[in-house]
Amino acid sequence: MPVPQYPQSSMLRDRLLHLQEDAIAAGSVPPVLRPVVRESWERAIRGAIDPDRALPRVDLDEDAFRDYRAAHALAPVMPVIRRLLVEGADESGLVIAIGDAHGRLLWVEGDAGLRRRAEDMLFVAGADWSEASVGTSAPGTALALDRAVQIRGAEHYNRIVHPWSCTAAPVHDPATGEMLGVIDITGTDLAVAPHALSLVSATVAAVEAELRIARLESAVKSTLRRSRVRAVAPPKALPTPLTVLGERRPRLGATVLSPRHAEILTLLAWHPRGLGAERLAALLSERDVSPVTVRAELVRLRRVLESAGEPALESRPYRLAREVDLDASAVAALLARGSLRRAAERYTGPVLPASTAPGIVEIREELAGRLRESMLSDAAPDVLAAYADRDENRQDADVWRALLGVLPPRSPRRASVVAHLERLEAAQR
Repeated sequence: MPVPQYPQSSMLRDRLLHLQEDAIAAGSVPPVLRPVVRESWERAIRGAIDPDRALPRVDLDEDAFRDYRAAHALAPVMPVIRRLLVEGADESGLVIAIGDAHGRLLWVEGDAGLRRRAEDMLFVAGADWSEASVGTSAPGTALALDRAVQIRGAEHYNRIVHPWSCTAAPVHDPATGEMLGVIDITGTDLAVAPHALSLVSATVAAVEAELRIARLESAVKSTLRRSRVRAVAPPKALPTPLTVLGERRPRLGATVLSPRHAEILTLLAWHPRGLGAERLAALLSERDVSPVTVRAELVRLRRVLESAGEPALESRPYRLAREVDLDASAVAALLARGSLRRAAERYTGPVLPASTAPGIVEIREELAGRLRESMLSDAAPDVLAAYADRDENRQDADVWRALLGVLPPRSPRRASVVAHLERLEAAQR
């Protein structure tokens, strides 16, 4: 199997190589790279990392590493990660890596052929892939920034990694907020497709939910041991993550949803007090859909939820029997609290972008509009810059004018923002 190739042209790769050489000589990186890459390269230059010779360290012997990995907080949730990410990775040509909070890879699974190729750059269990060790990479940079990151081909600081692309996101202890580790997808350009970021983020949400449940179960057992009580009421069921943002198959926990079931669950989660059959029918279709048809679909959805052990549906009005953690609602709540940075990170794309259901379109436009208004009025320069760089905002002149207005007068990025605005204005003439 050939090494995966970076989808950019050789001319662009050569340009990035020359840019890197100039940046190392000058000690600073010009503002032509994405901010996340430029700032990571600058950290690598300050750390005196050699882009041709830096290799990850492997500092634990086999027995010590095996004991360390078995005792790690992410070990109990590996079945969840394997179910959501690793299963099928052999067919899709992807490598799945799980690392600790320091960048040491704990598990490297997935496509066997690609894993053998990745061994040439020591992308193996036990190796240190932190930024301090190898420079820019999705797992190391995600840990350095404490947010999801995608790195494409020659954006890697280390040149041995240029044939690869990767997407990674950190995992946190849901009780303390402590960073536990990182989940990474590495491979061809598929590893940085929009759905890859959504899939990794959904897996992180499922893992953190599993950790919450495990912590509650442990607390109950501890209470039983201390009080010697034979029967203790079970803990309140935790919300199941419902992920509907971005270009991907929507999921409820680990259950992949059909487009119609995803629309129904999104509407019920967005309207937690419930919806009558006629109102739900109107929100699902612009055409005159009979409430009887909606009831039939709800019967099918109820069976799906029951077989997966997910929250049941109640009727009169239709509503979910217990709380569901809708990612769109989480973004709305963060915006309401003024947490723009976290809201922008959680917003991985529009709500069910392929749906034309009136109720979904309304939610999609409301959430996107609230995020845009908040970004234009209150976002810090780095947050607004990351927002402007998203594909859906590249043509939004108002966003780019707002970014120009908040950048410091001597910001190295001002020139590229002005150039982008000029291109937008020229295209409108």
